[in-house]
Amino acid sequence: MIKIILFYKFVEIKNPEKLRKTHLDFCKTLDLKGKVILANEGINGSVSGTEEQIEQYILELKRDSRFSDIEFKEEKGIEHPFDKMIVRVRKEIIRLGEEIDLTKVGKYASPQEFLDSYNDPNTVIIDARNEYESKVGKFKNAIIPKIETFRQFPQFVKNLNLPKDAKILTYCTGGIRCEKASAYMVKEGFTNVKQLQGGIIKFCQTIPNTDVWEGQCFVFDNRLSSPIGQDKEQINNCIHCSTQSDLYRNCKIKSCNKLIFICNECRKDFHSCCSQDCMKKLLR
Repeated sequence: MIKIILFYKFVEIKNPEKLRKTHLDFCKTLDLKGKVILANEGINGSVSGTEEQIEQYILELKRDSRFSDIEFKEEKGIEHPFDKMIVRVRKEIIRLGEEIDLTKVGKYASPQEFLDSYNDPNTVIIDARNEYESKVGKFKNAIIPKIETFRQFPQFVKNLNLPKDAKILTYCTGGIRCEKASAYMVKEGFTNVKQLQGGIIKFCQTIPNTDVWEGQCFVFDNRLSSPIGQDKEQINNCIHCSTQSDLYRNCKIKSCNKLIFICNECRKDFHSCCSQDCMKKLLR
């Protein structure tokens, strides 16, 4: 069994390039897989490994005072959902492309407060993710922005026909986008903005099987979707060898693009294709 963690922290990192090297070396020493983004504004990552490896990683990360209070969202998987370990430096840990003050964000709403908001007809729930993620799963009655990247969220807000004092509650997968989205909305003059603390993952693990959550959660790794603590346990079989796998992928051939469950070994053997015929087309 593999443990998968998701985390972020908006905090000043003066020399992210220096941290990148030491962080990557440590991850490789532990034989972890995943992706970590560093920037002057903070850290954003998702890492997978055995329970012992992840425990060591968390302990080491928290030894740095900048990251001592990071909240980790945890899931379990059958296989590594990543192919390798990557640590990169970017201008932003989640790209919005707007100058905002991250000390002025929306207030946090706990999972229970978020659930209670469904009793208030005046609360507007906004999904801060991309539209294709919402198609996999979303909160009931949420406004779904028709955006393909988070950089388009400011334009969505500009076209949002809501009074500035409207009760707004934003959410995303793990909290990072709804935090930045709430800061942008505060900048734009909205005065009553909240964000779901810990995002969808924390909500569904804290309050499982509620009818306000519909579907599964899109994730940016080889699984593509996660049941995140719901009863709909995602145990499926590899299309080629029938071993259990929770890696949900599109066939490599674009004209096919069939969504399949495929284990890591068969991804290599079949070049991420759904069939021998598609593999032959790929290798022509």
